[in-house]
Amino acid sequence: MNFINDLENNLRSNSNRENAIPMENYMKNNFSFIGIKTEERRAIFKENYEKYKSEIKANFRTFAWELFNKNEREFHQVAIDLLVKEFKKNYVLKDIELIENLIITNSWWDSVDVVAKYLLGGYLQQFPNEIYDVIERFSNSNTMWLNRTAIIFQLSYKEKTNFDLLKSECERHKESKEFFIQKAIGWALRDYSRFNPIGVKEYVNSTNLKPLSQREALRNIK
Repeated sequence: MNFINDLENNLRSNSNRENAIPMENYMKNNFSFIGIKTEERRAIFKENYEKYKSEIKANFRTFAWELFNKNEREFHQVAIDLLVKEFKKNYVLKDIELIENLIITNSWWDSVDVVAKYLLGGYLQQFPNEIYDVIERFSNSNTMWLNRTAIIFQLSYKEKTNFDLLKSECERHKESKEFFIQKAIGWALRDYSRFNPIGVKEYVNSTNLKPLSQREALRNIK
């Protein structure tokens, strides 16, 4: 796995503790950081990707999972960037297992939200017949991050959002006291309000959402 070895060496050789400390603080010290900012990290990934493109394309799922299980957050971020790049309309049915594992492993909003929007969102666009089973399972899970994912996975769908499904998820979780769930409800509704402001406003005014969800949902509606 030359790609993994070279990538790790390149990232670690650019470590910067001065950068790492505020990065760790921003993430509530849930993760260690090497201290590489996004632009530099992506440049290093791009250089390694071009060098090992054929190896990566044959093994990107395995590589991504190995990276996601390393200690520092930059490896997790590279893993997600790799999957976003390689998964485009290139899913197989069993990829839901990898997607779910990414959501419940090293979980925090920065990884979960990208996986939900771009990976699960893309997967369910390619396999729409899987939507009900996947979202029902995620929504009924005792894992909060899977619940959040069920609420926000349509963020990239824009005007094609299934509003009835979104409202159903909001109703199911609207009593939650969890900040990340209340925020997700408001975010998903606010995002869809760009395409259906009247529908979102009518829904929010007719249901008893938590104040945080309500404020977030109506933020961009005049």
